[in-house]
Amino acid sequence: MELSDSDRPVSFSSTSSSVSSRDSHCSFGSRMTLVSNSHLGLFNQDKDAGAIKLELIPARRFSSNELQRCNPTEQQNTKESLEKRPNMPRKAESKGTNKNCAMSLVTEPTSPKLLYVDRVVQEILETERTYVQDLKSIVKDYLDCITDQSKLSLGTEERSALFGNIQDIYHFNSELLQDLENCENDPVAIAECFVSKSEDFHIYTQYCTNYPRSVAVLTECMRNKTLAKFFRERQEALQHSLPLGSYLLKPVQRILKYHLLLHEIENHLDKDTEGYDVVLDAIDTMQRVAWHINDMKRKHEHAIRLQVSSRRYFMACRQLFLLSVTCFCC
Repeated sequence: MELSDSDRPVSFSSTSSSVSSRDSHCSFGSRMTLVSNSHLGLFNQDKDAGAIKLELIPARRFSSNELQRCNPTEQQNTKESLEKRPNMPRKAESKGTNKNCAMSLVTEPTSPKLLYVDRVVQEILETERTYVQDLKSIVKDYLDCITDQSKLSLGTEERSALFGNIQDIYHFNSELLQDLENCENDPVAIAECFVSKSEDFHIYTQYCTNYPRSVAVLTECMRNKTLAKFFRERQEALQHSLPLGSYLLKPVQRILKYHLLLHEIENHLDKDTEGYDVVLDAIDTMQRVAWHINDMKRKHEHAIRLQVSSRRYFMACRQLFLLSVTCFCC
């Protein structure tokens, strides 16, 4: 499996790249808007406050009698207003201060790239939670339910071929999800989880190798009216928009997507970040897992083709032998 950017699956790579660009620009754009709006809001407030004070200042001077009727507080406020009225340059100072403050906020170290890394980490966590829930549904809502249904004409061998080692994958990814959630959104710690569990990911090899057989068994099940009715009723009861076949495909899709998500972290993480090499190790680890799965899958398919060819060869030899015996007897 070629894993360069040009060889990525079209649906994922194109979507990921387009979303990445949109998200990064949107994040930066919204950030600039927040900075400008907040400071402009403060500036307008000062400006409006000044306007209110100016409107409250009478156009004529108070007479001595009028000043005497005012209480001391009002007299003091009026004098302060009259004294502050000519000092218009204060607005310029506010504007200059606003400009400097805005520039300092825009140029702070938190860049759109770091924000994008945070979004990638969140995507890994959220999709992993959804994936574990899907695995749980396969095990609890389908496999266990079929095991309890003694009336279903689905033997142990067919059941094993249909679901493979989905239970092992469910337990493994449940533990992986807990480890990822304990990373506190640290991209380097997320990558370390994949490195530390590199050997455990090979349980996917067995599942992916068995997957073609799983599809074949499920196809035969759907030809059985009783089993087809059971699977339809289970889907309706669970309110799933997708049938069981789509859920059984999810482990194959997920194991081949991990290294793509880790690539997104690496592409938007500063190379000077401490632990950057751990991210590279995680990418290499998951790429090797994908390569191993593809290699084992090809070998398995090749062995099946050899078995079919051998069976056809022996059948042809048998027919030839029977034909030669018949001719000899005649």
